[in-house]
Amino acid sequence: MPPEGAHGQSAKDPTPADARVDAAPVLGKPPKPDDQLPASLAEQRERIFGRMRDELGYDAASLDKVRAIVLGNKVIGEGHPEASVHPMKRSECWEIRDRAGLHQAPELAKLEQNAKLCGARHMVPVLGKDRAARAEVCIDQYEFPNIPCEYPLVYASAQEAAQLCRAVGKRLCDAHEWEGACAGELRPAEEEYLWERKRRLEMEFFKNEKREKVWAYGPQKDHSKCATGSRKSPKCNGGGWETCGSNTYPAGAFPECVSPLGVFDQHGNAAEHMSLPMKPEELGRRGGLGETEMKGSWFIFARGEAHEDDCRWRAPAWHGTRVDYWNSHRNYHLGFRCCRDL
Repeated sequence: MPPEGAHGQSAKDPTPADARVDAAPVLGKPPKPDDQLPASLAEQRERIFGRMRDELGYDAASLDKVRAIVLGNKVIGEGHPEASVHPMKRSECWEIRDRAGLHQAPELAKLEQNAKLCGARHMVPVLGKDRAARAEVCIDQYEFPNIPCEYPLVYASAQEAAQLCRAVGKRLCDAHEWEGACAGELRPAEEEYLWERKRRLEMEFFKNEKREKVWAYGPQKDHSKCATGSRKSPKCNGGGWETCGSNTYPAGAFPECVSPLGVFDQHGNAAEHMSLPMKPEELGRRGGLGETEMKGSWFIFARGEAHEDDCRWRAPAWHGTRVDYWNSHRNYHLGFRCCRDL
């Protein structure tokens, strides 16, 4: 794996710096089927930038920020092009979603309504128990770059994930926001964090002891509903860039693996960075960042129980650092999604 923080080659953005992107196509409508896998990381990245422009409508200034962060690291992308073997094509993902009715008029109208409410495409409000109350935060429906049937971006560190969210006018989700979006009910931060406890052992133990077990798709565990069936690359014995492919599915390819609020792939596919506030002032809505927290992932779940994966489970402090630490964790099946305050 190349050294952390090493710089990749820059690429010229053909879009003038002062240009605004034209209106993106109708939300959720599949583009022309494209199963071509870029032969190089540079081509892979350019494709991602183009899809973010065309599907999400990001302007040139936002894309310049995204480009600078991604090109500032030699490994961020959809996975090593030579090592990654994706279990599903993009066109297969669109066919599955079509059969599930996700491109029908009622669903598309709901997408447009949420886009207006959240101020960004492919986001949904994270609601509390009182559904009539105004939501205070929205969350991406899909793993970054938050586009259905595209492969998730992986190998971003926690710090870079937070930077990429900021680059597109969002922020990294707090753990309780991600968990509430998964379980279908956002609970007050004061109920979800044990501010007075130390993270290791105490915070994990007492949070997990009292939690209600529920998965995005319902009260009974069923890995087959989600993107858990991928396999490690044959030569992947650690986390090396050259030998470990991301081996992810296209985002949103499992219509049953969706939360009551409309969030896909919180079990399976890429694991996800989020921020775990250790005190109230570290909450994302207050402009703070906490320690690293990771949940999700396809990693070996079809063949072994890698770890608990219910929505409100507090994960151990794997590779624990501050989110904004320069050498925070990254790996080949680790991505993220973003939140946005209303």
